[in-house]
Amino acid sequence: MHQRHQRHHRHQGQRTHRCLPGARALAICALAVIGSLLPLVSGAEAPTGRQIMEWVDERDTGDDGISDMEMILIDKRGKQRVRKIRTFSKKLGESGDDDYGIMFFLSPADVKDTGFLTYDYDDPEKDDDQWLFLPALKKTKRIAAGDKSGSFMGSDFSYADMSERPLDRYDFTLMKEDEVDGHKVWQVEAVPKTKEEIDETGYTRRISFVRQDNHVVIRSVGWLKKGKRLRYFEVKSLELIDDIWVPTEMQMTTKKNKTTLHKTVLKNSNIKFNQDLTDDYFTVRQLEKGL
Repeated sequence: MHQRHQRHHRHQGQRTHRCLPGARALAICALAVIGSLLPLVSGAEAPTGRQIMEWVDERDTGDDGISDMEMILIDKRGKQRVRKIRTFSKKLGESGDDDYGIMFFLSPADVKDTGFLTYDYDDPEKDDDQWLFLPALKKTKRIAAGDKSGSFMGSDFSYADMSERPLDRYDFTLMKEDEVDGHKVWQVEAVPKTKEEIDETGYTRRISFVRQDNHVVIRSVGWLKKGKRLRYFEVKSLELIDDIWVPTEMQMTTKKNKTTLHKTVLKNSNIKFNQDLTDDYFTVRQLEKGL
């Protein structure tokens, strides 16, 4: 969920948008297709689904970022649990285009000092690295590929949602053009090419709604492999901060048929970029040391 900045040197569009917001939160899951399909722009005027997702991947999302995050977990009875988090992000790695992010849970007491570290590599052949520090056990757990489809800290976001997916692992189709809240969008379907990608992410298919003016995914829906469930993602608030479009409130909802099973709301505030963060802050040592 870390913020990331425009990748000037990447191989074109090799990694796909992830949901999460903040540290990034995290981009990725959207609304089911509603109503009849609208006609696409004819001929060469219409970009391909792949091209659109490359634009999503390449957009400027900031660097050296710090933000405060509120995570609200809402169960099917409407009961809420609120968590406070501080997130940090930076461009690092050999290529200078890898996204490093670290977050620390500040409250409540049962999650205080829990930390999460992500290395989101630009190289599509290199699997991303993730670590979770559990203060009660005084232990850092590395998240294995087989565990990335699991829930991140009891939320509706998975560990796989917390980093980008390589574009080359998906087939993209531009389904139609549409309008959401007065903004023109492209509706793009993404289907994993391999069983391995399905197993790692937990998704068999995704549809994303991409704003045409700024290439932000503002809605998406993901079909989960298990339980005949859908995950709906929606950006509820989008703000322009230092000339960067930043989702400041997002919502992920897990449903089975028409029944809401659980919902997670993420609210970002006090967002600052260009904070000159040191490289050694994004290490397992710092993860275990805490704020």
